[in-house]
Amino acid sequence: MRAFVLTAPGAYEVQDLPAPVAGPGEVVVDVERVGVCGTDMEFFTGEMAYLHQGHSLYPMRPGHEWSGRVTAVGDGVDPVWLGRRVMGDTMLGCGTCRRCLRDHQHVCERRQEVGIRGGRAGALAEQLAVPASSLHTLPDSVDAVLGALVEPGGNALRAAQAAAPLPGDRVLVLGPGTIGLLVAMFLRAAGADVHLMGALEGSLVFARSLGFAHAWTEDTVPDLPFDAVVDASNAAHLPNRALELVEPAGRVVYVGLAGGPSRIDTRTLALKDVTAVGVLSASPGLDATIQAYAAGSVDPRPLVAATVGLDEVGPVLAGERPAGAGPGPKIHVSPHAGG
Repeated sequence: MRAFVLTAPGAYEVQDLPAPVAGPGEVVVDVERVGVCGTDMEFFTGEMAYLHQGHSLYPMRPGHEWSGRVTAVGDGVDPVWLGRRVMGDTMLGCGTCRRCLRDHQHVCERRQEVGIRGGRAGALAEQLAVPASSLHTLPDSVDAVLGALVEPGGNALRAAQAAAPLPGDRVLVLGPGTIGLLVAMFLRAAGADVHLMGALEGSLVFARSLGFAHAWTEDTVPDLPFDAVVDASNAAHLPNRALELVEPAGRVVYVGLAGGPSRIDTRTLALKDVTAVGVLSASPGLDATIQAYAAGSVDPRPLVAATVGLDEVGPVLAGERPAGAGPGPKIHVSPHAGG
């Protein structure tokens, strides 16, 4: 099979590799769509923290936002999975530690992460082997494009739920990228009055085209009471800005990560009686995201600007926009295209 492999920072190859074999408890998936994520770009540049912590090594195959169809099952796997359309959880816990036994496998100390951590190869390939326990079935109404948006959607859904808006509550989302826009969509579906703040006018124009009329720069955010603020950005100063902007007794949610340390003043947190929530991983939100997509209460398809083949992944990771790309922030890959 063909697969995209990062060999060093800024270096990559599309290689012909042996097709994966389903081990005990595993399945092989024929990959239909993969989303390119900011994490993949950090691996491309060499900035990803896991590289420096020993959790990840080159060469590696990224890709953790995917959808496809099961084509083979290993020992111990129910053959009912054969032919089923699926997406998969990125976080693969050890299954035996205290956290896993409490259904917190996404923070297992010994976890693998598909395409990210622990040597588990990712989905930027024609085929992928993953544990059957990580699979989530996609209904017919959730196509391959939506299926590859379930993983980022799960992160966003959890962030929106953590904001806990009552109908009509005003919520500000910092960072109108893929996660921020997905958070905004889930908040809108919950009945919140959604505002967005971003740095680039182009991203704000796109947000407005999705029906989010209240899209501001940091300098133009109105002096309004925000019942919750969700930081979905990668700017190190915005976690503290979120705390400044939120109403007393409100909630701040942190789902974005900056490249360096970001700090908040806990005196402000305490004196404003604010609840702060951190969100890592889509795992607990995957099924609810699939249900939202299937019901049509959230439709993230406009976020996908272009779909490319494996041979075009390198330039995308280097920051190039594919020719003819739309205004959305997400690039998808069809591994079987071209080659």
